[in-house]
Amino acid sequence: MFTGIITDIGTIRAADQRGDLRLVIGCAYDMEGVAIGASIACSGACLTVVEKGPDWFAVDLSAETVARTAPDLWKVGGRLNLERALKVGDELGGHIVTGHVDGIGILVSATAEGDSTRLVIAAPAALAPALAAKGSITVDGISLTVNMVEDQPDGGVHFGLNIIPHTAAATTLDGLPKGRAFNLEIDVLARYLDRMQALRNRAA
Repeated sequence: MFTGIITDIGTIRAADQRGDLRLVIGCAYDMEGVAIGASIACSGACLTVVEKGPDWFAVDLSAETVARTAPDLWKVGGRLNLERALKVGDELGGHIVTGHVDGIGILVSATAEGDSTRLVIAAPAALAPALAAKGSITVDGISLTVNMVEDQPDGGVHFGLNIIPHTAAATTLDGLPKGRAFNLEIDVLARYLDRMQALRNRAA
């Protein structure tokens, strides 16, 4: 489990397509304290450390993981938001995050709003019921608060976020080209409620 509070930005140093995709990710973590088999969230995807060195770790991504995450994310030179797994007793500064990507969001716009940046992101129709104003969303592993929700004619949804300067500086949200793709994870409570409602509808 994670909290969506980013603690480092990693850089992909190598990508080797074997049976799975093996990535070597450079980081500032003290890897002496990270065990082989530990979980690290990489831009919102929970991945397992399979090798490590003083300032790097390696992970394997299955074809399923690559298919369900933002395109072009896993390339050499790419920057990733990193968070180590939550420990019992750690401060829960964001919200409970599982590291399972629910869908891909696309940046519609990024505009200055005071010192902050206002983002509008398009999410697929499958996630629309789980997004609500003042609710939580994880965007590339970052715990954020939804400020507005606008349903779209195609069944999808646009949602708005405000990114304060600290968040932009501490994450990969310092680069925001229009059309950028994001890994999205809905709030875990919304996921269970969505499943419960689907079962009710099936039984009706």
